[in-house]
Amino acid sequence: MASSLTCAGVVWALLSFLCAATSCIGFFMPYWLLGSQMGKPVSFGTFRRCSYPIRDEARGGTVMLEQCGRYASFQGIPSLEWRICTVVTGTGCGLLLLVALTAIMGCCVTDLISRTIGRVAGGIQFVGGLLIGSGCALYPLGWDSEEVRQTCGNSSDQFDLGSCEIGWAYYCTGAGAVVAMLLCTWMACFAGKKQKHYPY
Repeated sequence: MASSLTCAGVVWALLSFLCAATSCIGFFMPYWLLGSQMGKPVSFGTFRRCSYPIRDEARGGTVMLEQCGRYASFQGIPSLEWRICTVVTGTGCGLLLLVALTAIMGCCVTDLISRTIGRVAGGIQFVGGLLIGSGCALYPLGWDSEEVRQTCGNSSDQFDLGSCEIGWAYYCTGAGAVVAMLLCTWMACFAGKKQKHYPY
């Protein structure tokens, strides 16, 4: 099967796919912030949450429902910063995924990725990584919301976790973005083969 990628381009395609998958999985998983409420483990993502309090009519009190789910609406996300983080990080993940799938297709299709297209793809990866990094930087601004304070204690504030800790999904998302920005962007410059000029 013919390829439009150089050897460095094949490595770039695989690394791009791994970075995109890492960032997308981290973004989707609700394990960015870990804490506990009413003796039960609670975790938050940008648009999802695991374990939340509900009113128990039979007992006349509040109990923790140990399920993961997304917020009922975009406005239901606890803070404006997390809403912005959701949009910015989701857009960045979409860009990384778009480039990664195009790069994988370049392994199988001739004349799909030239040097110029590779450089443009690298630029798109840089922007995607920058958006994800911006989303990760915005996330701690939402730690002063009421939902987070119920879980992490009243001492939690912007950039102050209180009794909570940062979860693996936050690191996963950020790591994928950093590798995409630094390594994939550089490798993309050498990914495409020089196009042949045919005399007419």
